[in-house]
Amino acid sequence: MDRRIARPGKGKRRRLWAGLAVTLVAALAMWWFIPASGSTDIDAANIETGLVERAPFADYLPVRASVAPAITTYVGAVSGGQVDRLLVQDGAMVTAGQPLATLANPTLELDVLTREAAIASQLGALSGDELALERSKLDRRSQTSAASYDLLKAQRDLATRQQLHDQGFVSDAGVRSYQEEADYQQRRLAQLRSGEAREGQTAALQSSRLADTRARLTNALRAVEAQLGALTLRAPASGRLTGFTIQPGQTLKEGDQAGQVDSEGNWKLVADVDEYYLGRIHDGQTATTDDGARLIVSKVIPTVTDGRFRVEFTFRGTMPAGLNRGQTINVRLTLGATQPALIAPAGGWLDAGGGSSAFVLDANGRHAYRREITIGRRNPEQVEILSGLAEGERIVTTNTAAITGNTINIR
Repeated sequence: MDRRIARPGKGKRRRLWAGLAVTLVAALAMWWFIPASGSTDIDAANIETGLVERAPFADYLPVRASVAPAITTYVGAVSGGQVDRLLVQDGAMVTAGQPLATLANPTLELDVLTREAAIASQLGALSGDELALERSKLDRRSQTSAASYDLLKAQRDLATRQQLHDQGFVSDAGVRSYQEEADYQQRRLAQLRSGEAREGQTAALQSSRLADTRARLTNALRAVEAQLGALTLRAPASGRLTGFTIQPGQTLKEGDQAGQVDSEGNWKLVADVDEYYLGRIHDGQTATTDDGARLIVSKVIPTVTDGRFRVEFTFRGTMPAGLNRGQTINVRLTLGATQPALIAPAGGWLDAGGGSSAFVLDANGRHAYRREITIGRRNPEQVEILSGLAEGERIVTTNTAAITGNTINIR
């Protein structure tokens, strides 16, 4: 029987090809399962992507604001002392000028009494000066009146003597003495009137100075008496008294804050905003609440604390009813008009490097490569792309802060 004889080397070639195939499969497996240098493998279930597209960009910022009094007026101790008695309790509604508490300060009370006595003494002396000035005026007027009467009498006597002289009953010498008397009374009256005018001017100046001195002393007396009045703490405005925690026996120094009065029913909203928006928020911008109430930015406090700064809103038009201090409200702050733009979905990827780069997926979606980009405005759902990305591309939107390389392998 004939027998087939195998060609030498054929089995060896088959084993060679089989070894090459195994090696190729192993290499492919290593390429698939072992990440390349500078790349990171991520399970597809743990990654989210988003589309870069051209769409309307709504330039707004949602913030969580809290209700606060529009006006807060502090209650301070004008004079120091020990709390003697509380007249109202913390949280009460008060009116402007209402007594809140009384303080005791024996040293101040004694000092006030001493100063009051000194001022009263000065006012008494001043009254004596004013009385002497009036008496001087009366004396001068009395002298002038007497001189006027003496002149009138002298002129009558001269007229009588002149008639008798004309009839030949009295000599020239008899008339001359009466003429001299009348002339003397005339000069005397003129001198008294001139002196009265000069003294009147001096008296008016003295009277003005005395009046000024009296006014100053009176004001000083009121100020001294007001120091005792300052021992009563009063409400500086109408509203709700808060922070009024002082207790009887407690000592307050001059200038110490004892509480505050908040405007009740007149509210504002206060929100802490991320420092990223510091240059984009300014006075006069408009906002709305979830229930449609209109707001306006009334104050921006640029001091950054823990990465946030404070913004205050006031209501425009009718204020919503039922607001309470500390209540939180959702506010939509308008930063600009809605305009078409190249946008990408917002997400955790913005926290990695502040949006300076993004991982862009390749055509088959199995790899993503880091690319430098520039972003502009952003809102909670969208971020404006200024450069680095093209419409239709997809980016990784999950947080990539833990990725140190420039490539992501999506498994």
